[in-house]
Amino acid sequence: MPLLDPLPPETTPELAEDFALFTRILGFIPNSLLTMQRVPAMVHGFGALTRAVMDPNGSVDPGFKRLLAHFCSRAAGCQYCEAHSLIAAELHDVPHDKVVALWEYQTSPLYSEAERVALDFALAAGAVPNAVDEPLMAKMREHWREEQIVEILGAIALYGFLNRWNDSMATEIEAPAQAMGDEVLAKGGWTGGKHKAG
Repeated sequence: MPLLDPLPPETTPELAEDFALFTRILGFIPNSLLTMQRVPAMVHGFGALTRAVMDPNGSVDPGFKRLLAHFCSRAAGCQYCEAHSLIAAELHDVPHDKVVALWEYQTSPLYSEAERVALDFALAAGAVPNAVDEPLMAKMREHWREEQIVEILGAIALYGFLNRWNDSMATEIEAPAQAMGDEVLAKGGWTGGKHKAG
């Protein structure tokens, strides 16, 4: 049960453009933002940061950034964000078979060595305490340019905020995200946890 109920989107008409952004990203307005709209400037600021971090014209693929978000959310234990990030990955052209293979990313031919290193980096960056160290950064530098590393960490840090927000609020998971979790993540122990409806 959420600690604060989401408000209807029409509660704050000035956030319509921000809500539209997240509808494009996920296919729906997430309950996290419907709760957050009690302070409209936070939603607006989060929308601006999301636009910058997930810029489709960046040097890191937008779909892959969502997989990074999934891995840091997995490290943080936020089941809400784990499922959301996979919906966003598919909406940003990550093939379904690659999403389904994420548990085998270290060995699956669907993942490149550069992607494996970046996903390891996301797990380390999402851990508490943080587990990024110089040997891991050296591996990152073998595969990614500095501006790409900044984009990668930007995606991880963006979801770090969401991980704390949604786990602290026990944000109720929406039906499409629950379905994604049930299909792809349940084999690894995912249930929806405190976010599961009803």
